[in-house]
Amino acid sequence: MTSLKGRLLVSSGGLFDPNFRHTVVLIGEHNDEGALGVVLNRPLGVSVEDAVPPLARLVDQGTALYQGGPVQPTSPVLLAEFAHVDLADLPVFENVGFLVGDVPADLRPGVLRARVYAGYSGWGPGQLEREMTEDSWIVAEPVVDDVFTREPESLWKRILQRQGPEYERLSEMPFDPRMN
Repeated sequence: MTSLKGRLLVSSGGLFDPNFRHTVVLIGEHNDEGALGVVLNRPLGVSVEDAVPPLARLVDQGTALYQGGPVQPTSPVLLAEFAHVDLADLPVFENVGFLVGDVPADLRPGVLRARVYAGYSGWGPGQLEREMTEDSWIVAEPVVDDVFTREPESLWKRILQRQGPEYERLSEMPFDPRMN
């Protein structure tokens, strides 16, 4: 098994599961026990201040809460870019990583940018590997600005286009192909 930790999973055109249709997932952990990550491009219609007030100090005022995935949707997940990656509880790539559990009050100066997610995406042992053999996902290398994009609605399309001309047609596929 090749670990996909620190990589992006971009949903393919044939993935119709509404939890993952047109999504980009950052994989935070992937090993023999399974995988977990967060969907980067699903902002919810609520701010972090309103939904998770204790974490509001780590994000800019008015920052949206994001849907991280279908697993434990009432539990907040914090992903951040740190001044030093050793501040992360679970480093993912470059200076990006997750904070787990209680967030120390004095951590704010070490956080450059942060996103808060409602829940996460998870796969049991072998499940993600099966989905990969079914061509449900396209693997891509992340850049930090993918994680903290100000245009999450177009992230799926932009990352596909970045993969080269063979993905150009796929990047134009509507969310609902019946609307074509």
